[in-house]
Amino acid sequence: MINSKTEEEVYLLHERVCPALGDPKRLLILYALAEGPLCVNELVEVLQVSQPTVSRHLRVLRERGLVNTDRQGTAIYYSLADKRLLRAVDLLREVLRTQMASRAGIAHTVA
Repeated sequence: MINSKTEEEVYLLHERVCPALGDPKRLLILYALAEGPLCVNELVEVLQVSQPTVSRHLRVLRERGLVNTDRQGTAIYYSLADKRLLRAVDLLREVLRTQMASRAGIAHTVA
């Protein structure tokens, strides 16, 4: 049995991590990192967004413990801290798609 203090800590971590997953650019970064570690310049190229934008989002992901860093010479490579994270995001996306389809079906029958 998990004690209530541990459960409270999990809720607090959940509260801290979930907003970081609410931004589409950050999700794109996480999916890009699923292929393997990338540096900022590589992410800029893959995502076609500016370097300051990528850096800002990486900072949020790093602060929330969602990505790890590895310095190689002058470059810093980013990687997923835990690949299970994307499975959780994928599951949430499935739920959202189901809700969207359900709403579309309801809207279709009403119209």
